[in-house]
Amino acid sequence: MEKNPVSFSIKTWADDDKPRRKLMVKGRTGLSDAELLAILIGSGSREDTALSLARKILKNSDDSLTLLGKMSVAKLMKFKGIGEAKAVTIAAAMEIGRRRREETVTELRCIKGSADAFAVLEPVLSELQHEEFWILYLNNANKVIHKSQLSKGGITGTLVDVRLVLKEALELGAVGIILAHNHPSGALKPSEADKAITKKLKKAAEMLDIKVLDHLIVTEKSFFSFADQHLI
Repeated sequence: MEKNPVSFSIKTWADDDKPRRKLMVKGRTGLSDAELLAILIGSGSREDTALSLARKILKNSDDSLTLLGKMSVAKLMKFKGIGEAKAVTIAAAMEIGRRRREETVTELRCIKGSADAFAVLEPVLSELQHEEFWILYLNNANKVIHKSQLSKGGITGTLVDVRLVLKEALELGAVGIILAHNHPSGALKPSEADKAITKKLKKAAEMLDIKVLDHLIVTEKSFFSFADQHLI
């Protein structure tokens, strides 16, 4: 009877095949970040195995999967041995990971404070290189019933349409909303424009008995809460 190929000694495996077979033997948690990335790369080049190429890419990202997730397809293709197909595969895998992380915190999560809101918004906003404005819509139990991107802008700012925010709140039956946008620069201090749009939305929402509960400024590792700082 033919033996299962994964039972052969690892020394007999081809270099590009080792991470795949190791996963079959030890399970996915038994692999390093470089080995998992090597599986996505598939095959190496004349100069590098898939594993050594994966190590080069990770080293360029300071061994951070977060930084790797921010790499564009064009930047990935600058590595010798990474063509468009491999770069797209890596980018897609990083996005699946981000969406999975986002999915785990958005299922009717009850918002008891700014930290809970940040937990919902961090996977969405923290790694972006451009500015986006998002809204969390809450029911009367302070549970998130919907989240939506209101605008997407350049690194200098976004445009916010108050009418769209309130229209969606009414359609959803939301009684509370939390505003959020990111600062790609990493600065947590709110601008005068940030304060102005918060005041404008709060005033308009009050006319419809909808509460603006908070406005979060999100960066990669932290956040600023208008409510915590008594600015709302």
